[in-house]
Amino acid sequence: MGIKNIFCLIIYFYCLSIIIYYFCFQIKIKQCMEIKVETKQILKVLHVISWIIFVGLCIEAGSFIYNAISTYFMNPRNASYFQLSNLYEYDSGYFYIEILLMTIVGVLKAILFYIIVKFLQDKKLNFTQPFTIDMKRFIFKLTYLALGIGLFCAWGAKYREWFIQQGVKMPDLQTLNMGGADVWLFMGVTLFIIAQIFKKGIEIQSENELTV
Repeated sequence: MGIKNIFCLIIYFYCLSIIIYYFCFQIKIKQCMEIKVETKQILKVLHVISWIIFVGLCIEAGSFIYNAISTYFMNPRNASYFQLSNLYEYDSGYFYIEILLMTIVGVLKAILFYIIVKFLQDKKLNFTQPFTIDMKRFIFKLTYLALGIGLFCAWGAKYREWFIQQGVKMPDLQTLNMGGADVWLFMGVTLFIIAQIFKKGIEIQSENELTV
């Protein structure tokens, strides 16, 4: 498993940890833990980690955009930054399509963590009422972004295979930032199920409030 596949797994478990921690707090699982950490401290740590990952992803996506523009307008040799010199020599149009897919994946990842950062910064975690509209929207946004990343990664992987069949030497998926499509799709499906649970929970919570 490549480094970027491992990174995808880390992001997957990180996103789930935010939701699971939020949910577990409501049922007071933390009372059963030997080591108790203040909720605010955990949220601050998650917030800092989110910022670090977000900045890193922005730099990565920005480098794709900058080098694609510089390759087109200034120096075609910059195609070597992506290790796609062979593809550029084969057909510059296909080269820019591949770069476009890489950029979309990078931007979607950055947006995903921007949403996480903004959610934590706005302090929309309501511990008195776990099933809120804000939380439901948050999980659904992560779901759609994860599925989008997975689909574009899979598309780029298929595109790469086609180039190889045409005799073009291509770098691996990790180098192209399109590895782990299956991980992202699995993450999207998992988050979708959790989102449905929260949606049902909101309905039950609303019914209970009306009953009271």
